[in-house]
Amino acid sequence: MSDKPFMDINAVLRQLPHRYPFLMVDRVLDCVPGKSIRAVKNVTFNEPFFTGHFPQRPVMPGVMIIEALAQAAGILAFVTAGVIPDDDTRFYFVGIDKARFRRPVEPGDQLVLKAQLQRYFKGIWRLSTVAEVDGEEVCSAEMMVAPETRKEAKPAGANPAGAGA
Repeated sequence: MSDKPFMDINAVLRQLPHRYPFLMVDRVLDCVPGKSIRAVKNVTFNEPFFTGHFPQRPVMPGVMIIEALAQAAGILAFVTAGVIPDDDTRFYFVGIDKARFRRPVEPGDQLVLKAQLQRYFKGIWRLSTVAEVDGEEVCSAEMMVAPETRKEAKPAGANPAGAGA
């Protein structure tokens, strides 16, 4: 693997509608369309949620870790579908199952966000996701995202019966 990211921050900004303070993906390290993505969120003390969660011991809220995973999953969905988002394109986080939090995430941590495409069925993408810090799992979840475009976003070569990639 080269030192150059698959997507730098400028490419990430082209793939996601989110902006500060809600953009949770800083770069994409690698992405295999139809299969998986590995991205990074650098967690800094300047994150707006740390002022209230919690001032005496800053901890990244679990919902923000889940959001970071969902954004990485959204990038994978768009890349797999060959869709470059525009003003008429969105992806929606439509479901979550089996979310587990293993340890707190603190300022200075680097979250490595991983998502694997499990299935595509009727416009819903099901993914397994994991967030890690220093190779240690901090969060995992199964989630579903639904890209919305002028024409339905499907994985290249997707099986209409839902076998997916």
